[in-house]
Amino acid sequence: MASIRAKKALLESQKGLVKTEDKLPTESFTENEMLTFWYKYAQRLNDKGFMIMGSLLRISDPKLENFKILYELPNEGSKIDFESEKQELQNYLRSHLHNHDIEIEVIVNETLKSKVAFTPQDKFNRLNEINPNLETLKKIFDLEF
Repeated sequence: MASIRAKKALLESQKGLVKTEDKLPTESFTENEMLTFWYKYAQRLNDKGFMIMGSLLRISDPKLENFKILYELPNEGSKIDFESEKQELQNYLRSHLHNHDIEIEVIVNETLKSKVAFTPQDKFNRLNEINPNLETLKKIFDLEF
């Protein structure tokens, strides 16, 4: 009987600690902020030794539509691997971006070309896609690979 009373007392004390969904933060954020935390999470996975998942997060850039993150993967196998870590990533993004309405939707696109750069020229081209000013710097300082 004492254990039942103790359990009831514990449940009563925890009722005040549970956050209700309407009180969870829903701050707005930009796609750049989301990408920053997306790639920080990918780096964190690589540092922990989860190289496959870390590389899955770098295959393409996620797109933001309202609070829904659309992420394209090249095949169904990648999607299955991604789904195993999706909830952890979603929780990470929700807490760091202070928005609990974030949802991640995975789309399989068989024609997706991986954005992994192997050669110095590939790396430059990839960075130049992100910031076209690199081409200007390359010309100004007469840089080569």
